[in-house]
Amino acid sequence: MEITEVRVSLVERPNSRLRAYASITFDNSFVVRDVRIIEGKRGLFVAMPSKKMQRPCSRCGFKNPVSHKFCGSCGVSLNPLNQQRLSPSQLHRDLAHPVKTDFREYIQKKVLEEYEKVKKGTGKNYSEQ
Repeated sequence: MEITEVRVSLVERPNSRLRAYASITFDNSFVVRDVRIIEGKRGLFVAMPSKKMQRPCSRCGFKNPVSHKFCGSCGVSLNPLNQQRLSPSQLHRDLAHPVKTDFREYIQKKVLEEYEKVKKGTGKNYSEQ
């Protein structure tokens, strides 16, 4: 599988580690959107698209993020979770991700190369459209 296009949209948010969003096209046939480029402690890395984990309210059925203590719809207290503190992997679930390490590295290399081009002004920043 080959990456045939990477589109980067720079993000300017003060006090945020998020630097950009990217869309990756594979074999001119399949697109993965909302890939995030994040500034970590050891430099930039690519985070796959994810969604917040949710649990339903026992009273009204409204889906609430797992970290909430009260229902966002009816206000009832939600059953406390067994663990005192949830790890990031328990708060979010990847929607798409590479299975093999070498493919993850390939994606990260291609996305960060395009990000650097956009930052230098030699690539197209899709947030400017």
